[in-house]
Amino acid sequence: MTTWVEEPEGGRARGPVGLARAWVEVLARPRRFFENGVAPGDQAPGLVFAVAVTLVHVAVRGAFTPDIFPVYGSRPLLSALFTFVVTGLLVAPVLLHLTAAVQTLLLRPFVRERAGVSETVQVVAYAAAPGVFAGLPVPGIRLAAALYGATLLVVGLAVVHDTSLPRAAAASVVPSLLVFGYAFGGLPASEALTGVDVVPDPRAEGRAGVGNAPG
Repeated sequence: MTTWVEEPEGGRARGPVGLARAWVEVLARPRRFFENGVAPGDQAPGLVFAVAVTLVHVAVRGAFTPDIFPVYGSRPLLSALFTFVVTGLLVAPVLLHLTAAVQTLLLRPFVRERAGVSETVQVVAYAAAPGVFAGLPVPGIRLAAALYGATLLVVGLAVVHDTSLPRAAAASVVPSLLVFGYAFGGLPASEALTGVDVVPDPRAEGRAGVGNAPG
């Protein structure tokens, strides 16, 4: 799942400069990026990209809301560093490949002639680019970042798997909820802006039903 192809057919440039260029390009020219920047079997740059975006996201969140980090053994700095490293180096890769696996399964009913799993992994990874902004404690910015990330996922799937935007959008609903709704906080941001629970708490409904039951 993490093969680094030395001579990919296209693919991304390596190193910090290539990483920064990929981030700018996918945000500014997504269709062109997905046409030229995704190569069969070349997953490692995408994985590095997703890890980098996650680390920046967590760092930004921690800078503005440091209480998000659990404290272990009365050592807040070490605890924050531990959470930072685990999130970036363990949680991010696992979530990336889990989401890509779900996305691959959901593409089957919508797209008969598909590209490989490797390309799907890369699309999910690069679509996470707006997650950098989702770390800011401003609901409007977080929601905009989540929506743009979901849009990038749709565009990437349509380009890489050579399908229509409506089909790509239908296939990406669940992965978008996983990555942009929950991991990057799009759903809580929407709830904060609108005051409407996007995902109602069933426990609250149960309590309301008990309280309103006739005597």
